[in-house]
Amino acid sequence: MTWCSALAGWRPRASRHRTVAVVTDFAIRYGEHVTRARRDGRPVVALESTIISHGLPHPDNLRVAHEIEQTVRDQGAVPATIGMIGGELVVGLDDAQIEHLALAEGVAKLSVRDLAVAAARRADGATTVAATSAVAAAAGIGVFATGGLGGVHREANLTFDESADLTTLAHTPIVVVCAGVKSILDVGATLERLETLGVAVAGYRTKRFPGFFITDGGFDVDWELDSPEQVADVIRARADQNVGAGALILANPLPVDQQLDPDLHDRTLSEGLSLLARGGITGKAVTPFLLSHFHESTDGQSLEVNVRIILRNAELAAKIAVATATSATAPLGFSVSA
Repeated sequence: MTWCSALAGWRPRASRHRTVAVVTDFAIRYGEHVTRARRDGRPVVALESTIISHGLPHPDNLRVAHEIEQTVRDQGAVPATIGMIGGELVVGLDDAQIEHLALAEGVAKLSVRDLAVAAARRADGATTVAATSAVAAAAGIGVFATGGLGGVHREANLTFDESADLTTLAHTPIVVVCAGVKSILDVGATLERLETLGVAVAGYRTKRFPGFFITDGGFDVDWELDSPEQVADVIRARADQNVGAGALILANPLPVDQQLDPDLHDRTLSEGLSLLARGGITGKAVTPFLLSHFHESTDGQSLEVNVRIILRNAELAAKIAVATATSATAPLGFSVSA
């Protein structure tokens, strides 16, 4: 289906915030800049929208969303922020759509399982790591930049609380550039689950797994990759071998002098976990609550670190996408086809 033929399936209606569509065809839509990139064979980097609607406070969320996209452009790639507007799943949100997700109330947090239901409800939604990865892979985009990966929650042996990121990445062929697992989670258990699920994990210029706000999350990884070109070789080798369908988690730690002070981190985390337990907060509410707690308890230092993380990851992801695109035989599932 072409973009033009897809347009025939919906008609515009007025909104105070934007022009939306009455969706009658639920296929993935592409922003104009992503459509041009697909046509021209340019490298594309997928970006999540949860950081816009749930991860950062306003007005930082809108400012940082634009900074992330510009960082990708500065490295020669095309940003494709993924989200849902009025039930329309869009790969490559435009500025007005990004602003809507940043400002609107009631934006749903969408994992893979939620996509079809949210579309049927004509919802506005921001995609998680799991949903962004799955949609990006379906769209032929092979590199995705995010802040931190979801994982196994603390005391999951009692609650069975585990992010859908892990199982989704077990069968999604994409490179996820991140600063490891959010340190509010059980990092060791998450690495064990990734191994069980067959998801490859490598450190970028390190063999220590980062802990999001902090450089060293306390665990080793088996593999170290040293350049965007080496990551591109992994992508090509994976496709040539045609064995396995899981993602590659590329853990990109902050330099030590840019991390959150480890002592401050540990104190803030301990206080936040106590507040979670007293408040009975579970599930999707855990991560936003703890990130907000970190922001308040560190006088904004954690927000500054969070922004540094995503900008560094966006830069690296763009370099990998460019390196991968230099191959004339770039593999399906890791490149944007024309």
